[in-house]
Amino acid sequence: MTFKENARLDRSQVGGGGSGGRRGGGGIAVGGGVGGLLLVILYMLIQGLGGGGGGIGGAQGPWNFSTSNVVDDQEDATGDFSHCQTGADANEHADCRVIGTVNSVQQYWNSAADGYQPAKTIMFSGAVQTGCGAANSQVGPFYCPLDQQVYIDVSFFQQLEQMGADGGPLAQMYVVAHEYGHHVQNQLGLLNRAQQDPQGPESGAVRVELQADCFAGVWVAHADGTRTGDESDAMLERVTEDQISSALSAAEAVGDDRIQEQMQGRVTPENWTHGSSEQRKHWFMTGYESGDPNACDTFAADDLG
Repeated sequence: MTFKENARLDRSQVGGGGSGGRRGGGGIAVGGGVGGLLLVILYMLIQGLGGGGGGIGGAQGPWNFSTSNVVDDQEDATGDFSHCQTGADANEHADCRVIGTVNSVQQYWNSAADGYQPAKTIMFSGAVQTGCGAANSQVGPFYCPLDQQVYIDVSFFQQLEQMGADGGPLAQMYVVAHEYGHHVQNQLGLLNRAQQDPQGPESGAVRVELQADCFAGVWVAHADGTRTGDESDAMLERVTEDQISSALSAAEAVGDDRIQEQMQGRVTPENWTHGSSEQRKHWFMTGYESGDPNACDTFAADDLG
């Protein structure tokens, strides 16, 4: 998607430098670069990000958000995003594009869900300490429910191209929107279903990831109406079909079957944690075409696509 050149970016919603979040453990980082798969899950277990434990708070029902485990805002880390001022900067620089996407995604959810609590994104390089433990760039983008922050090393976008995505802006923005989908799930009390049923083609983990894809599609449907602060003009131009194809290229690239085929030469659905390429594309389009978060109930779906 294309930002309007004069749109203002709100840098207060991001931090950087690799020191964001609180120290701690016992939670599980969710999202795993949107591609996740066994390599990432195993890495998180080794590094202490994975495992059992609580920390995934919840609400009583749809859009009835709980604030019981919302942490106070952290101070910005040492990242310098002074070059990220306008939509023109977001169109040119990947880190500025992340900022603009965070602004738009959170403005949408704030308007769509009473009681939405914002989440900061930490952009890091190399390694980062989080409320879920230590992580490095090999994990890819992820959401930590214990500190309720999204973590992104923008170098992942280059890896995403190597995995088969076309490298377009919406392919990158889809990644950010997906991780914020996990934040919404956390506030709805749905995120813990990934831990209760962690693997398999119809597992809770897969349903959690596909719902986050669907929430990303819902945001895309409404993105051209989002604004920063009290601005009267929208942040983004209307999405095009080519841009939708770009997002789908990312969803396809991070399907469990696609990554398994590339990494091990065979597909083993019993080990899926995120869903197949077709499933991920299907649920993104379900969200986009409906524009309705209520259409994203992957937990009630008999057929995941």
